[in-house]
Amino acid sequence: MSERWDPNAAGVLRLPSGRLVRGRGLRRPLPPGQRPTYAVHLLGKPPADVPWESRWLRWPDFRLPSDPGEAREVLGEAWQRAGEDRVEVACGGGRGRTGTALACLAVLDGVPAAEAVAYVRRHYDRHAVETPWQKRYVRRFGS
Repeated sequence: MSERWDPNAAGVLRLPSGRLVRGRGLRRPLPPGQRPTYAVHLLGKPPADVPWESRWLRWPDFRLPSDPGEAREVLGEAWQRAGEDRVEVACGGGRGRTGTALACLAVLDGVPAAEAVAYVRRHYDRHAVETPWQKRYVRRFGS
């Protein structure tokens, strides 16, 4: 088991179960302090290599995941690992795709799908989940 995230660190979302997940934008420098032990990169093209375990989920900017079944699998694994590992979810800017994925993790954690976007906006970034179809994706993720 690795040391978990500092719950007060920038970008760290505490889910109702106590799981901690860091969201961030890959266009910004890596924050100082703890590094992830596992990351999910939500990008339209393969990400740069990182020195920790990571998984790429093809997810073009302002869109939805290219493969919804794979997205459910990858996000399920991220949620599971967040119980013990320092999991990071990241896209280019850290708001739209990252916020959508964090809202899906909140659904997996027991937040009702209809409330998950508001939860992430309240506890992560008030601008998270940028498009109407991303909001709809989160609502449908719960079914």
